[in-house]
Amino acid sequence: MTKVLLTGAAGYIADQLLPTFKERYETVLVDVNDTNRRGEKVEGVVIQDLIDPDRAAYSALFEGVDAVVHLGYKRRSGNPLDHFFDEKENVEMAYNVFRSAYDAGAARVVMASSNHAADWYEHNLIHARKMESLDPYLLPLSDNFYGWAKATYEHMGFLFACGAMDFRTASGGQDHTGSSQTQQRKLEVVMVRIGAPRDLDLTTYEGDPSNYKRDLGAYISPRDLTQLFTRAIETSSIDNEHGIPWQVVYGISNNTRAFWSLSNAREILGYAPEDDSEVKYADDIRGFLSGPGATGGVGRVGLD
Repeated sequence: MTKVLLTGAAGYIADQLLPTFKERYETVLVDVNDTNRRGEKVEGVVIQDLIDPDRAAYSALFEGVDAVVHLGYKRRSGNPLDHFFDEKENVEMAYNVFRSAYDAGAARVVMASSNHAADWYEHNLIHARKMESLDPYLLPLSDNFYGWAKATYEHMGFLFACGAMDFRTASGGQDHTGSSQTQQRKLEVVMVRIGAPRDLDLTTYEGDPSNYKRDLGAYISPRDLTQLFTRAIETSSIDNEHGIPWQVVYGISNNTRAFWSLSNAREILGYAPEDDSEVKYADDIRGFLSGPGATGGVGRVGLD
């Protein structure tokens, strides 16, 4: 049985994954609290702040682990221009997770990125009809610090995946040229750009058909989310075309209105999403976006 360390184990995403994870894997659960959003205690959670730069305080948690799933996150607050400071701590936590997994010999890290890592394209091109679909390997560009942090996670993951930092000379010193390096250690990394992993409650979109259409494209169901993360853990080879074990995949269902590409999630991970928001929310769509009296307008987000 694969041993998986799950951070953010009391959080919203983990709540959707844990029923399957507990059946499928030996789990190590870590969070800064052990209570989920419903106020229920999550059994087995180890209370630990992974922003702490003293990795020795929690290195033992990573010992013997095959894969790490990092969902932990510190919420930002205040002026958007000041979000840098909270997001900087999230970047530091991501480094601590990558480094702890690397040092402990874990084979793979699956980390929650976000669609916001490249949301500039969505805000400026996708909904302006200048781009139809966004490939996950286009340069990640965001217009906010949350997305900046997620894009930084992705690039940091590549550093650990490519093995370039593990050069050592025969005498044990560093040699950045790699002229006499030992075998490189490549940490396998899957970054999941999660879309909208929640129920699309029509009452929250009153008078806002454009955002409803957007979220229909971004939706991911609990069973598709769980399948994607299990495929990210279990797929034997995740090498990209350059032989680097690093993938960035979008986390959405098989949505009719999708505007992010699932090509590498399907081809590399074998992801086969079972749900489509257009089908699941057909009754809500009929009346709000289509039919007599509907105000949804035409097109993906109702632009003129």
